[in-house]
Formats: sequence, C-alpha cells, structure tokens
Amino acid sequence: MRYFLILLTTLLFSTTLFSQTLDPIKWKASVEKETDDSYTLYFEATLDEGWHLYSQNEADSDEIAPTPTEFGYNNTPETYELIGETIEPKGIEKYDNIFEMDVKYFEDKVTFSQKIKRIDKNLKSIKAEVFFSVCDDEKCLAPETIEFDISLSGEATENKGDLSAITAEDQNKSDALYIDIKGKDVFPSEEVEKKSYFNIFILGFLGGLIALLTPCVFPMIPLTVSFFTKGAKDRKKGLFNAVLYGFFIFFIYVLLSLPFHLLDSVDPEILNNISTNVTLNVIFFVIFIIFSISFFGYFEITLPASWSTKLDSKATSIGGVVGIFFMALTLALVSFSCTGPILGSLLGGSLSSDGGAMQLSFGMGGFGLALALPFALFALFPNWLNSLPKSGGWLNAVKVVLGFIELALAFKFLSNADLVEHWGVLKREVFIAIWILVGIGMVLYLFGKIRFPHDSPIQKLSVGRKTLGILTLIFVLYLIPGLTNTAYANLKLLSGFPPPLFYSIYEKEAHGPLGLNAYTDFEEGVKAAKAQNKPIIVDFTGWACVNCRKMEEQVWSYPEVIDILKNKYVLISLYVDDRKELPEESQFKFLKPDGRVKNIRTIGDKWATFQTLNFQNNSQPYYVLLDTSMNLLNHTTAYTPDAIEYLKWLQTGLKNNNKK
Repeated sequence: MRYFLILLTTLLFSTTLFSQTLDPIKWKASVEKETDDSYTLYFEATLDEGWHLYSQNEADSDEIAPTPTEFGYNNTPETYELIGETIEPKGIEKYDNIFEMDVKYFEDKVTFSQKIKRIDKNLKSIKAEVFFSVCDDEKCLAPETIEFDISLSGEATENKGDLSAITAEDQNKSDALYIDIKGKDVFPSEEVEKKSYFNIFILGFLGGLIALLTPCVFPMIPLTVSFFTKGAKDRKKGLFNAVLYGFFIFFIYVLLSLPFHLLDSVDPEILNNISTNVTLNVIFFVIFIIFSISFFGYFEITLPASWSTKLDSKATSIGGVVGIFFMALTLALVSFSCTGPILGSLLGGSLSSDGGAMQLSFGMGGFGLALALPFALFALFPNWLNSLPKSGGWLNAVKVVLGFIELALAFKFLSNADLVEHWGVLKREVFIAIWILVGIGMVLYLFGKIRFPHDSPIQKLSVGRKTLGILTLIFVLYLIPGLTNTAYANLKLLSGFPPPLFYSIYEKEAHGPLGLNAYTDFEEGVKAAKAQNKPIIVDFTGWACVNCRKMEEQVWSYPEVIDILKNKYVLISLYVDDRKELPEESQFKFLKPDGRVKNIRTIGDKWATFQTLNFQNNSQPYYVLLDTSMNLLNHTTAYTPDAIEYLKWLQTGLKNNNKK
C-alpha cells in the first residue's frame, strides 16, 4: 500500500509532466541464437525527427565532449563472456566547431549488436543497460540509463526497477529535491521561434547589388536594355523580352543551388561536412586569395571564352524565349570574374550555417534578383538610363575594395581548418590582427596612398572614397580592443567570424563559464544569494551540450549580459550530465512518474531529476530566474541566440525582483 501511495503522489504531482517533458527516443532489445551457446544481442533505438544519438567512441570524460553511448553487461567469467565489443553502424561523422573535435552520431533508427558466448549452461537470461544522451539542433537532454532483462529464449523486457526496493529514506531524499516554486501561473514557459530565411535572402540581395557595381556587370546594363528596347519590332515586345531576360537571370542563379538540394537529400549532413572539411577549407582559402589578387588587377579570372562564344551564338541563332535564356546564361558566364568571388562568399557562408541547401537557394535567389532588377526596371523606365553614372575609374575602385574584402574573408576559411586541426596558427588575436592590417591597407587605398595596376591617377578624392575610407578606419579602431585581454575584447558585431574567445593566445583559467563565479550546488547557491541579497539565475547545462556553449560564447559574452550575470545575479550552473558519483550516503532510488525506478548515483542524475521534478522540463540549455523565496521573476527560457532578447529577459527579472 505504501508503494502505491508513493506512485500515486508522484503521478498527481506530475500531471503535466508528460505533456511538457521530451521523450524523443525509444529503445528495445532482442536476442538471436547463433549456435547452442552463442548469441547476438540487439539494441535498437528509434529517434524522433531532428534528434540524434552519439556514438560509443567519443572523447573521454576529462574533455568537453558529447556524451557517448555506453553499454553495460552483468557478465562474470562463470556465466558468459562478451565476444568483441558492442558493434555500431557507420553513422554520420562531422567536425563540431563547439567541441572542436570530430563527432559521430546516429539519426532515425540505429541498431547496436553484441555477440556473447554462454559459459554456464543453466544461464537463462542476462541483464544489460545502455547509458545515453540525445540532442537536436537546439537542445540536449540529460543522460539516461535504460536496463533490460534479456531471456536467451528470445524475450527481452525493459527492467523498470524493483518498486519494493524504495525505502522511506529514498522517499525522503526524493522529497528533498522538490522546491516550492511560486509564480508558474504568472510566468508560463515560452519557446524561442526559429528564424526565417529572410536574413540570408537580404544578404544575397546586397551581394547582388555590390556585383552590379563591378566592371563586369555595370556597363552591360545600358547596352542590354538598349538592345531589347530598340531592337524589338515594337515597344511592348521589347519590354517583355527585357523583363523575361531579368527573370532568367534570377532563375539561373536559383538553378545553380539545386544540385546542393540533391546532395542534401542524399545526406542531410553532407553540406556541413563540406563546410568543415579541412582540405576544402584550405582550398577555399587559396581560392579566395587568388580572387582577391585578381580583384587587385594583377590578372583576370575568366571562364573559357569558347563557353560564352558558343552560348552567345546559340542566343543569336535560336532567338525567342530560348534565345533570351541563353543570353542571360552568357551574362552569368561573362561576369563570373566579378560575381564568382561574391558567390563564393555566399556559398561558404551558407554551407557553414544550419540552413544548408535551402539557405543557399534563398541567398542565390536574392543575389539573382538584385542582378535582374536593373534590366527589368530600366526597360520599363528607359529614361532612368540617363541618370546612371558613366563607367570609369570608380568601377575599378569598387573591384579593388572587393579584393580587400575577399582577402579578409579568406582567413575565415583558414581559421576553420585551424580550429579543426588545432594548429594554433590563427588564434583569435592573430586573426583580428590580420583583419586590422587588411583594413589599414584598404584605408590607405581609399585615400590614394597606394595604387594597383588598373587604377587611374586620382586628381581629387571623391565624397564616396572619403566616406568609405572613414567608415573603414572606424571599423579598424573597433577591432583593436580584440587584441587585448580585457572585457572589451569581445567584438559582438563580429560574433561567429573570428575564432571563439577561448581560442586565445592568453591563458584564461576559470571555474565558471567566461570566468563567472558559478555555484554547482543549488543549496549552496541559494545561501550565497541570501547572503548577497541578489536574485538567482539557475543554468541547467551540460558538458556535452552544444547550444550551452553557444549561449556562453555568443550571448553571455555580450558585454551588458556578462555584466548583469557577474554583478546582479548569483549564477547556479547545474550540470545534468556530470558523471562524478555522489557520496554513497547521498545516493538513492527515485520513483519516476512512469513507474520506473531511477538510481540517483551521480551529480548529473540528481540535477537532471531536480530539473524535471520542479520545472517539468528535461532539455538543456534551460534558464530560470528566482528570488531567494523561490518566486519566479520571469518566464523560463531555453536556447536564445539573440543577445538583445536574452538581455531584456534578464533585465525584466531584475525589475520584477525590485518590485517585491
């Protein structure tokens, strides 16, 4: 009766738990008899879409690394022996910039197998357990252990634990995990919405506008529009052809992204694998250096002349809609020496982000639209052609400026390779120093102090050169604090471009994220908060949590955010995947709402259960703002990559605390 009451109480307390906690993985075990005494055990995991399970072969626990999947067996020399190791399939392998290491994981469905040989002829069943953690693109769940009773006759059931083994002491320790959180009805949890593809489209559009100002494209606008408007039999036909020409330009650039969708469908991780491949990043670095030298005017990069000649002849001979399509394709090829490097930047940026092929399509669509609009608009309003500036030396100046930009971007690819291989060549400060030098070179060029092969003599500095030169100088000055070991070293406007803050020439030792004073025990943290008369931020995190590191590096490092965390709150960081064992007297059995008995053996077991029990949430990162009386100060939140949004969340918590 006592155990029934324990189970009933837990279920009543957690009436909303099942609807809010996540359970994206299902395990089942089976056995197959090979010979009289040889068997193969199978462990099959089925994952929900978007979730993945890590390999057994990740780094050891002394490193910041994903939580590996582990299998345990109750074999002894007298009962049965394991034949080899537990076998896993190939899986997906890629380099992870957060962990700075190659990782391997599985999606959808994965089966592990273990061969055994029975020694004791009377052995009827064996016990096995699997320790694992799962993640998606935004969060990780605390590690769990599933136990199985596997009958050698073919049956396998999950061992949920012995309910009768729970003692009054276990129940008391379970009760001690519960804290009376007030204000859940006032501050319900909020989910962070994913961003759309609008930003990448706008970036592509801006890249297309820049390409319009290059010597390869700008002179083509009046020539092409005049060809359509004056060469047609009537004005309406000319306008239609010009608009169709613009549409085909847009369509061709979108078309260029379609092969990447094919690659993405074959293997969703292939684009990310391309972006993190060391060899390819070095190749991209070399290509961008070559592009920049070409933009400086030392040589021209063009596609084979026979290609454009052949396409041009087809456009002339075929005519009609198909002929216009080939004219648009000819423009794309002829202008490659100017548009290629810009498209290369767009390609590299899209592949290194989470959007993959779809982001690339949006970016290419924006680029193509920006190139296409002038041909359509000037055809509709031919008088606008008179307002266009004449071609001249300014076009070459635009090209040279792009050369400096390409030179700076080249080192981003080298940085990617450096991070993968841990060469230590491009530490954060070295990377920033190179950008400062490139910026100084661009400033000197814009003010006429240095010249390149195709530059005309400068009689007088234009307003445009002066303005861009001053803006570049301001940017260089902004970069300089990045060379220091101070609070100003974090260049928030460049987040994601330079190497991360921890990849530094300065030795930084910290017992908390970013040098913050973090308590790793909830009760100790609450005592400190009461002594300092400060509110609390509870940070449910994990050593193997990718987005926890992203939040710390990209959001917490934001100057205003880190100032509040350091001076206004008491930070309690609870690691739900900490494998360090609790003292024996602190270990206990916990009855879960689904009737399973969970052994609370490690620090991670304790804090993962603490999170689920009190906040009906089992994912990380997860943040809670409390006062010392356990009143919520704001809604709880999870992965919030927008530093301004996260800052407002913290500030709201402070305001609500001051009202009490």
